[in-house]
Amino acid sequence: MATSDASANALFEVPAEPPAPAAKPVKGVQSPAAELPVARVCVDVPLAHLDRPYEYLVPAKSAADAVPGARVRVRFAGKPVDGYLLERVAEAEHQGKLQFLERVVSPEPVLAPEVARLCRAVADRYSGTLTDVLRFAVPPRHARVEAEEPPEPSPVPARPAATAWGEYRRGPAFLDAVHAGKQAHAVWQALPGEDWPARLAEVAATAAAAGRGAVVVVPDHRDVARVHAACVALVGEAAAVALSADLGPAKRYRAWLAVRRGSARIVVGTRAAAYAPVADPGVLVVWDDGDDQHADQRAPYPHGRDVLITRARLCGAGVLVAGFARTAEAQLLLDSGWAAEVAATRARVRAAAPRVTALGEHDSQLARDPAARTARIPTVAFDAVRASLQAGYPVLVQVPRRGYVPALTCQDCRAPARCRRCAGPLHVPDTGPPACRWCAATEANYRCTACASRRLRAVVVGAKRTAEELGRAFSGFPVRTSGARDVLSTVDDRPALVVATPGAEPLSPKGYGAALLLDGWAMLNRADLRAAEEALRRWMTAAALVRPATDGGRVVVLADSSIAPVQALVRWDPAWHAGVELAARTELGFPPAVRMASVDGAPDAVARLLGELALPPTGEVLGPVPLGDPDSPTPRERALVRVSRAEGKALADALTTAQSLRATRKDPDPLRVQLDPLDLI
Repeated sequence: MATSDASANALFEVPAEPPAPAAKPVKGVQSPAAELPVARVCVDVPLAHLDRPYEYLVPAKSAADAVPGARVRVRFAGKPVDGYLLERVAEAEHQGKLQFLERVVSPEPVLAPEVARLCRAVADRYSGTLTDVLRFAVPPRHARVEAEEPPEPSPVPARPAATAWGEYRRGPAFLDAVHAGKQAHAVWQALPGEDWPARLAEVAATAAAAGRGAVVVVPDHRDVARVHAACVALVGEAAAVALSADLGPAKRYRAWLAVRRGSARIVVGTRAAAYAPVADPGVLVVWDDGDDQHADQRAPYPHGRDVLITRARLCGAGVLVAGFARTAEAQLLLDSGWAAEVAATRARVRAAAPRVTALGEHDSQLARDPAARTARIPTVAFDAVRASLQAGYPVLVQVPRRGYVPALTCQDCRAPARCRRCAGPLHVPDTGPPACRWCAATEANYRCTACASRRLRAVVVGAKRTAEELGRAFSGFPVRTSGARDVLSTVDDRPALVVATPGAEPLSPKGYGAALLLDGWAMLNRADLRAAEEALRRWMTAAALVRPATDGGRVVVLADSSIAPVQALVRWDPAWHAGVELAARTELGFPPAVRMASVDGAPDAVARLLGELALPPTGEVLGPVPLGDPDSPTPRERALVRVSRAEGKALADALTTAQSLRATRKDPDPLRVQLDPLDLI
């Protein structure tokens, strides 16, 4: 069959090459982000030799969510770990192959750059790791709270009048500097009876009125509630948030996010609030910096006051160190010229302070009551209590220890009473015979191991036993206790006896008529470098709740009137005592005159670290000395290392290097390293 030429050509025409199929993505292969594909991540691995950022590739699918400050999940040493994305860069410093981020846990930028720099500075100051400090700074994530609609930013409040600051020299000038955005530093000596939460709220509101933020750090949740309420009264509920552990995970994270997102300008909280991500902080405040609750008990053991001072140096904020008492550290800030003193005149202090009486202050006391020096509650104390109750005011009784009889010794040889089963200390509970504080075993048939005596005596009488004794002495009046798990916030103005441990003193709206500060020797005789300073701080905190002497307010401290802290309380002159303390520590070479580190652990571990420690020129090692029983199966020792303040950073760097070597070798013996610890003795 014939065919046309066209058909023939069509039969023999070479077909065109078919188009190539579309490329399919290979399963499991990721592509990096088009822009800034390298992420530097702080991984949550608390080992000293791994304390540095690590580089990862950002997957293209996560490019939008992988923002600086976000929580991420990465593969580290073959295991999935959490981390924070610190920054994104165009090129990696690492020359090898990089892994991809496993996932972005949350696109919320929880770690602000300013807070990241602060945490790095705190870790370097205390010879710690960045991940340890980040645990203080960023609370655990709460996904449901994170998904909530953020509140609107709070408006800039009006500047408060703050007329009460006119009673303090340089008080108005400090507030003017805060409002002007200047980096002003001050140490405020509050008057006895001062409404200090209202004064701190005025400082914070002054910074907020200038469009800046404020952070107020206080010792405990009761103080948080008082200061937060004062701030809300000035700036409104939306502008001030409270941050403390007792709020609960969801509520605390919600308040923290409000700060991070810029809705709130003022943060009030406990020591972790020092890292709160307040935008453009203008003033950083710490109240009662001598309280040991400001020092964290987890590595690297930072102190809230020093964290705020470090933050002020990094961001240009002002600092206010405030309290009724004054620490040697605060006095050093004044003597060095770093801070200015904000205090009232001596005449104004005398008008606001209660009358303070100590043992042996007047010879007539001993003439009327020869047993006053040995009696636990002498006649002068009973007279003060009786006068206050008859006038219709409550009486505060401060007792150093809680419980019934918390410590016992042998009546004959004064040796500490020990349990024959575990060698723990004996005490007398509320009911029943003596028992061991460690194993709870009763010791009804006690025999002293030193002299075979069967008689016991109380070393310290606790709050509950004191309440019983006072209840019998003043049977017509109610007796209330505050301490441990049963802390009272306030008491009414009716006449009553309030027995409280230090730090648990409740407020009385119109002030107490009198205060008894019992067992002063128990606080002064503690084997602690800060015993005198701490005793005065506790006494002044309680005495500040008493009415002025012009209204009949009376304080009786059961301690020898010739001792320096007692004299400071009688004259209400904490500045003088802080100067004496600082001079003594400077002469002896103790903090804050120097930087000092303590190294605790097994003897071999301590000796090895000290042998590898590259000390600065002024470095000096004290010890080591045994801790506890040297014959224990697991003996422990402590060594102290001190340098001049100028070489404090060099000491921290040397300790970091030594701990990195230990971590690299995987030394099994635990070792605790603390810089500027509160308990040196």
